[in-house]
This record gives sequence, structure tokens and C-alpha cells, in this order.
Amino acid sequence: MAARWLRLHVGRLFAVGAELGSGRRAYSTSQAFAEVLRLPSKQLTKLVFPLQELERHFVPGSRPDLHLKIFDPSLDDIARAESVFTASSRNRIEYLSSAVRLDHAPDLRRPEVCFIGRSNVGKSSLIKALFSLAPEVEVRVSKKPGHTKKMNFFKVGKYFTLVDMPGYGYRAPEDFVDMVETYLKERKNLMRTFLLVDSVVGIQKTDNIAIEMCEEFALPYVMVLTKIDKSSKGHLLKQVLQIQKFVDTKTQGCFPQLFPVSAVTYSGIHLLKCFIANITGNLKTNGFQFS
Repeated sequence: MAARWLRLHVGRLFAVGAELGSGRRAYSTSQAFAEVLRLPSKQLTKLVFPLQELERHFVPGSRPDLHLKIFDPSLDDIARAESVFTASSRNRIEYLSSAVRLDHAPDLRRPEVCFIGRSNVGKSSLIKALFSLAPEVEVRVSKKPGHTKKMNFFKVGKYFTLVDMPGYGYRAPEDFVDMVETYLKERKNLMRTFLLVDSVVGIQKTDNIAIEMCEEFALPYVMVLTKIDKSSKGHLLKQVLQIQKFVDTKTQGCFPQLFPVSAVTYSGIHLLKCFIANITGNLKTNGFQFS
């Protein structure tokens, strides 16, 4: 019941943002985010800072380090980041093109981020949630895994480009490795790779394809844990701790803080937007500047 209420409340928030987006962008997102700020404290934390909400379920005295304070923006920072993702006449958010090879990709100078993950990890659903304040942008979401066969480029105003990569594993394109490896290795303006991991099942053997690529090419990347609405608190907490241990002990280039998200309840979406705005150089939060 609480999850259903939260979805309705967040849905109303994005409807308000969409209505106001064509007007004065600098103020419209602040008004929309004010809806989030009116949530009760526990629900606000669950929606905006899901990792912190999980922390309170630890057994007293056993609190492991989940690196909660590495990226710890204020609510004001997060509200400002919303403007980057809000479509308006001055901030056009749109699909640009698709490519099967890097030499077919659009030649862009702006910063770029890419999203990569297993075929059924919920990548397109997450990107659609990030673009909720730009409802005219069509992000195709299929019930069948392996729908994305090309690299899809989305322009986010004058700020950055977001690239939806083909999924690996089940029904991956035959030339997946050549396509993705060339992009990751040679794309000059790639600022960060977002590696999506299904929080229900954790890191799988197929995920090692992307992890090894990022590590081999010394690329900075981030682990985003999807579908957190599909697990009980206990199961999710177990998965988070296992994945955190993997990041701490088995990786070199992965950002130490995890980003749990849900494209259904929008939990963690606001924080992820703020992180992207920061790493693409469009927002400075708490004096912390990413390289």
C-alpha cells in the first residue's frame, strides 16, 4: 500500500514538472521538487537516499562501511540537478541517433555517459525514469530482453549526451564485444560508464564482461543496482553488502559508492541525476569535484 501511494505521489511530482518545464526552467524544477520535500522524513529518505534507508536495518554494532558520504549532496543540490533533466524550449532533451559502430556515432564535443548492463537488467526502464521530466523523449522499453541492438544517443540539452548501450548476455548482438569494446576504449568524451547490476540476483558471470572491459581500459565506472523494489529488505541488504565487498576488493576503477534505484517507485533516481549532473561538470555539490 505504501509503495502504491509513493508511486502515485512521485507520478504527480513528474506531472507537475512536465507542465512547468516549458516555462521558467530555473524555478520550475524547484517547485516540482518541493513535492518531494513535503514527504514524511522516512519516505523522503527511502525515495531520495535508498542506501541510507537500508542502513537503519543493520544490526546495532555491525554497521559496515557502505561509503554513504562520498557523494552526499544536499537536497538543494539535488533540486538544482533536476533542471538539467527538465525539458524546456531552452533545454531540449531528445533522441539523436543510433549506431552499430563507433565511426557511425555522432561526433559530439559535450561530455558523455553510457549505460551498460545485462539484457534484462532494466536499462531502458531506468533511462526512461531519468527522462521523466522530458516526456516527449521516446525510450523504447520492451518486455523481451535484448531489445536494444545498437548504441542509442540522447542529447540532454547543452549539458551532456547519454548513450544506451546494447545489453550483453541473452540475445546480445553478435558483434557486441567489438561494438562496445571499441566505444569504451576510443570514445574521447566518455566521462563515466554506468554498469547496471540486477539487485535481485547480484553480479553474474556475464557482468564480468563489462567489468573486465572497464578495468582493462582503466575507465571510471559506477555500479547502479536496479529493481530494488522487487526484493525484501533482508534480501536487498544481503545483495548490497555482497556487491559492496566485491567493489572494495575486486575493482580498481569502480566508484566506491553504490547507487540502488527503482524505475518503478523512482527510489534513488533523484540522487543518480545529481551524480550525473556533477560528473558531467554541470553541478558542483558540497565542494566535491569529480575528475
